[in-house]
Amino acid sequence: MSHFEKVSFEQWKADCGIKGLSDEMLRKWYDAIKLPKQATAASAGCDFFMPFNLNFEGGSSFRIATGVRWVCEEGDRGKVLLIVPRSGLGFKYGIRLSNTVGVIDADYCDSDNEGHIIISLINPSDVAVPLEECKPFAQGIVVKYEVPDGAESEEARNGGFGSTDR
Repeated sequence: MSHFEKVSFEQWKADCGIKGLSDEMLRKWYDAIKLPKQATAASAGCDFFMPFNLNFEGGSSFRIATGVRWVCEEGDRGKVLLIVPRSGLGFKYGIRLSNTVGVIDADYCDSDNEGHIIISLINPSDVAVPLEECKPFAQGIVVKYEVPDGAESEEARNGGFGSTDR
């Protein structure tokens, strides 16, 4: 089985990119992080929630350190977590993921960054969109996959964005 859990406070603080705030304020946000969850019993995806309020300016991008990691046990690694936008944000405001779909490999949880899932969004409009703390902004879908014969790898992972081609 796989599950979601928080990364350490130290990892989240290092990745969140917010400077000038006290550890007390950052700790308050970290403690309030909600783990991804289905919205309904038949939802394919689990909603990822904003860890803080963000007035997402038009024409900008922002990397959201979710504070969450996806743990896929060693014996159950034929799965991938796909991160996709929530349809409402895309339909209403045009907000999308910078990389269109996030691919979180099963071994990403073993990385030095604790497998911290960071979601990068783009707001291509000229209108600021408020993203509210504890409100869903993206969703993750766990999918089973197979690797074609002859395409397997024995390489170990360490790192996040773009790390597998280094």
